[in-house]
Amino acid sequence: MLSADATDSDAAAASPADGAADGAGTRRGRPPGTSRRALELIALRLFTRQGFDATTIEQIAAEAGVSKRTFFRYFSSKAGVLWSDFDNEVETIQAALAQVPAGVPMMDAIRRAVVTANHYGLPDVPELRLRMNLIATVPALQSSAAVHYAAWEEAISDFAATRLGQGAESLYPLAVGRATLAACRAAYDRWSARADADLTFYLDAALSALTAGFEPAVIRASAQAMADSRPPAAVPSAACGPGR
Repeated sequence: MLSADATDSDAAAASPADGAADGAGTRRGRPPGTSRRALELIALRLFTRQGFDATTIEQIAAEAGVSKRTFFRYFSSKAGVLWSDFDNEVETIQAALAQVPAGVPMMDAIRRAVVTANHYGLPDVPELRLRMNLIATVPALQSSAAVHYAAWEEAISDFAATRLGQGAESLYPLAVGRATLAACRAAYDRWSARADADLTFYLDAALSALTAGFEPAVIRASAQAMADSRPPAAVPSAACGPGR
């Protein structure tokens, strides 16, 4: 689910079809090898160099050597470049939860689905810090964040509602969705700040603690497991666990 930027003139009608010949007979359009990821990296580079608001879709497409039509094949708007991975994660979580056997405890199922959907490791930290800095500092992106977080939360709440036999807007499904999102955002923040393990370690620790009602014994065991899993050079002082 990508939110369109209604105020952004870049989201206007797409340019002529890729591969169409221009007036000089030269073929235009996507050159071999141009991909969604290539466009994404080019856009991030331009956002960093000249600012999100100052960067146009035309500039991104030109830098990549493609048409606006190609850009819109991959992204629905300029903001969609920053949210596409997040929205794909929502779809992955929904698909995983739809296949969970009835015998798996609800919170265990949620934890496994969320961990499986997140594949970020230490090399991804700089790029993800850049994305989150843009989202936190650009007003247009800040205003769209609630829509994307709500979709993530809804994926969890819908699953909880089915398991609990209640409406998705009932108290407990909503509480499960919002508590899970809060725990995952805390895990992401600490992972991004510390950059000492894969994101999955932090997500698993936070959601295991949530499932156990933040029982101190569970938190201590989780902190020790994380420390044992890190490379020796990355292990912080003994006083530091995932929550510090």
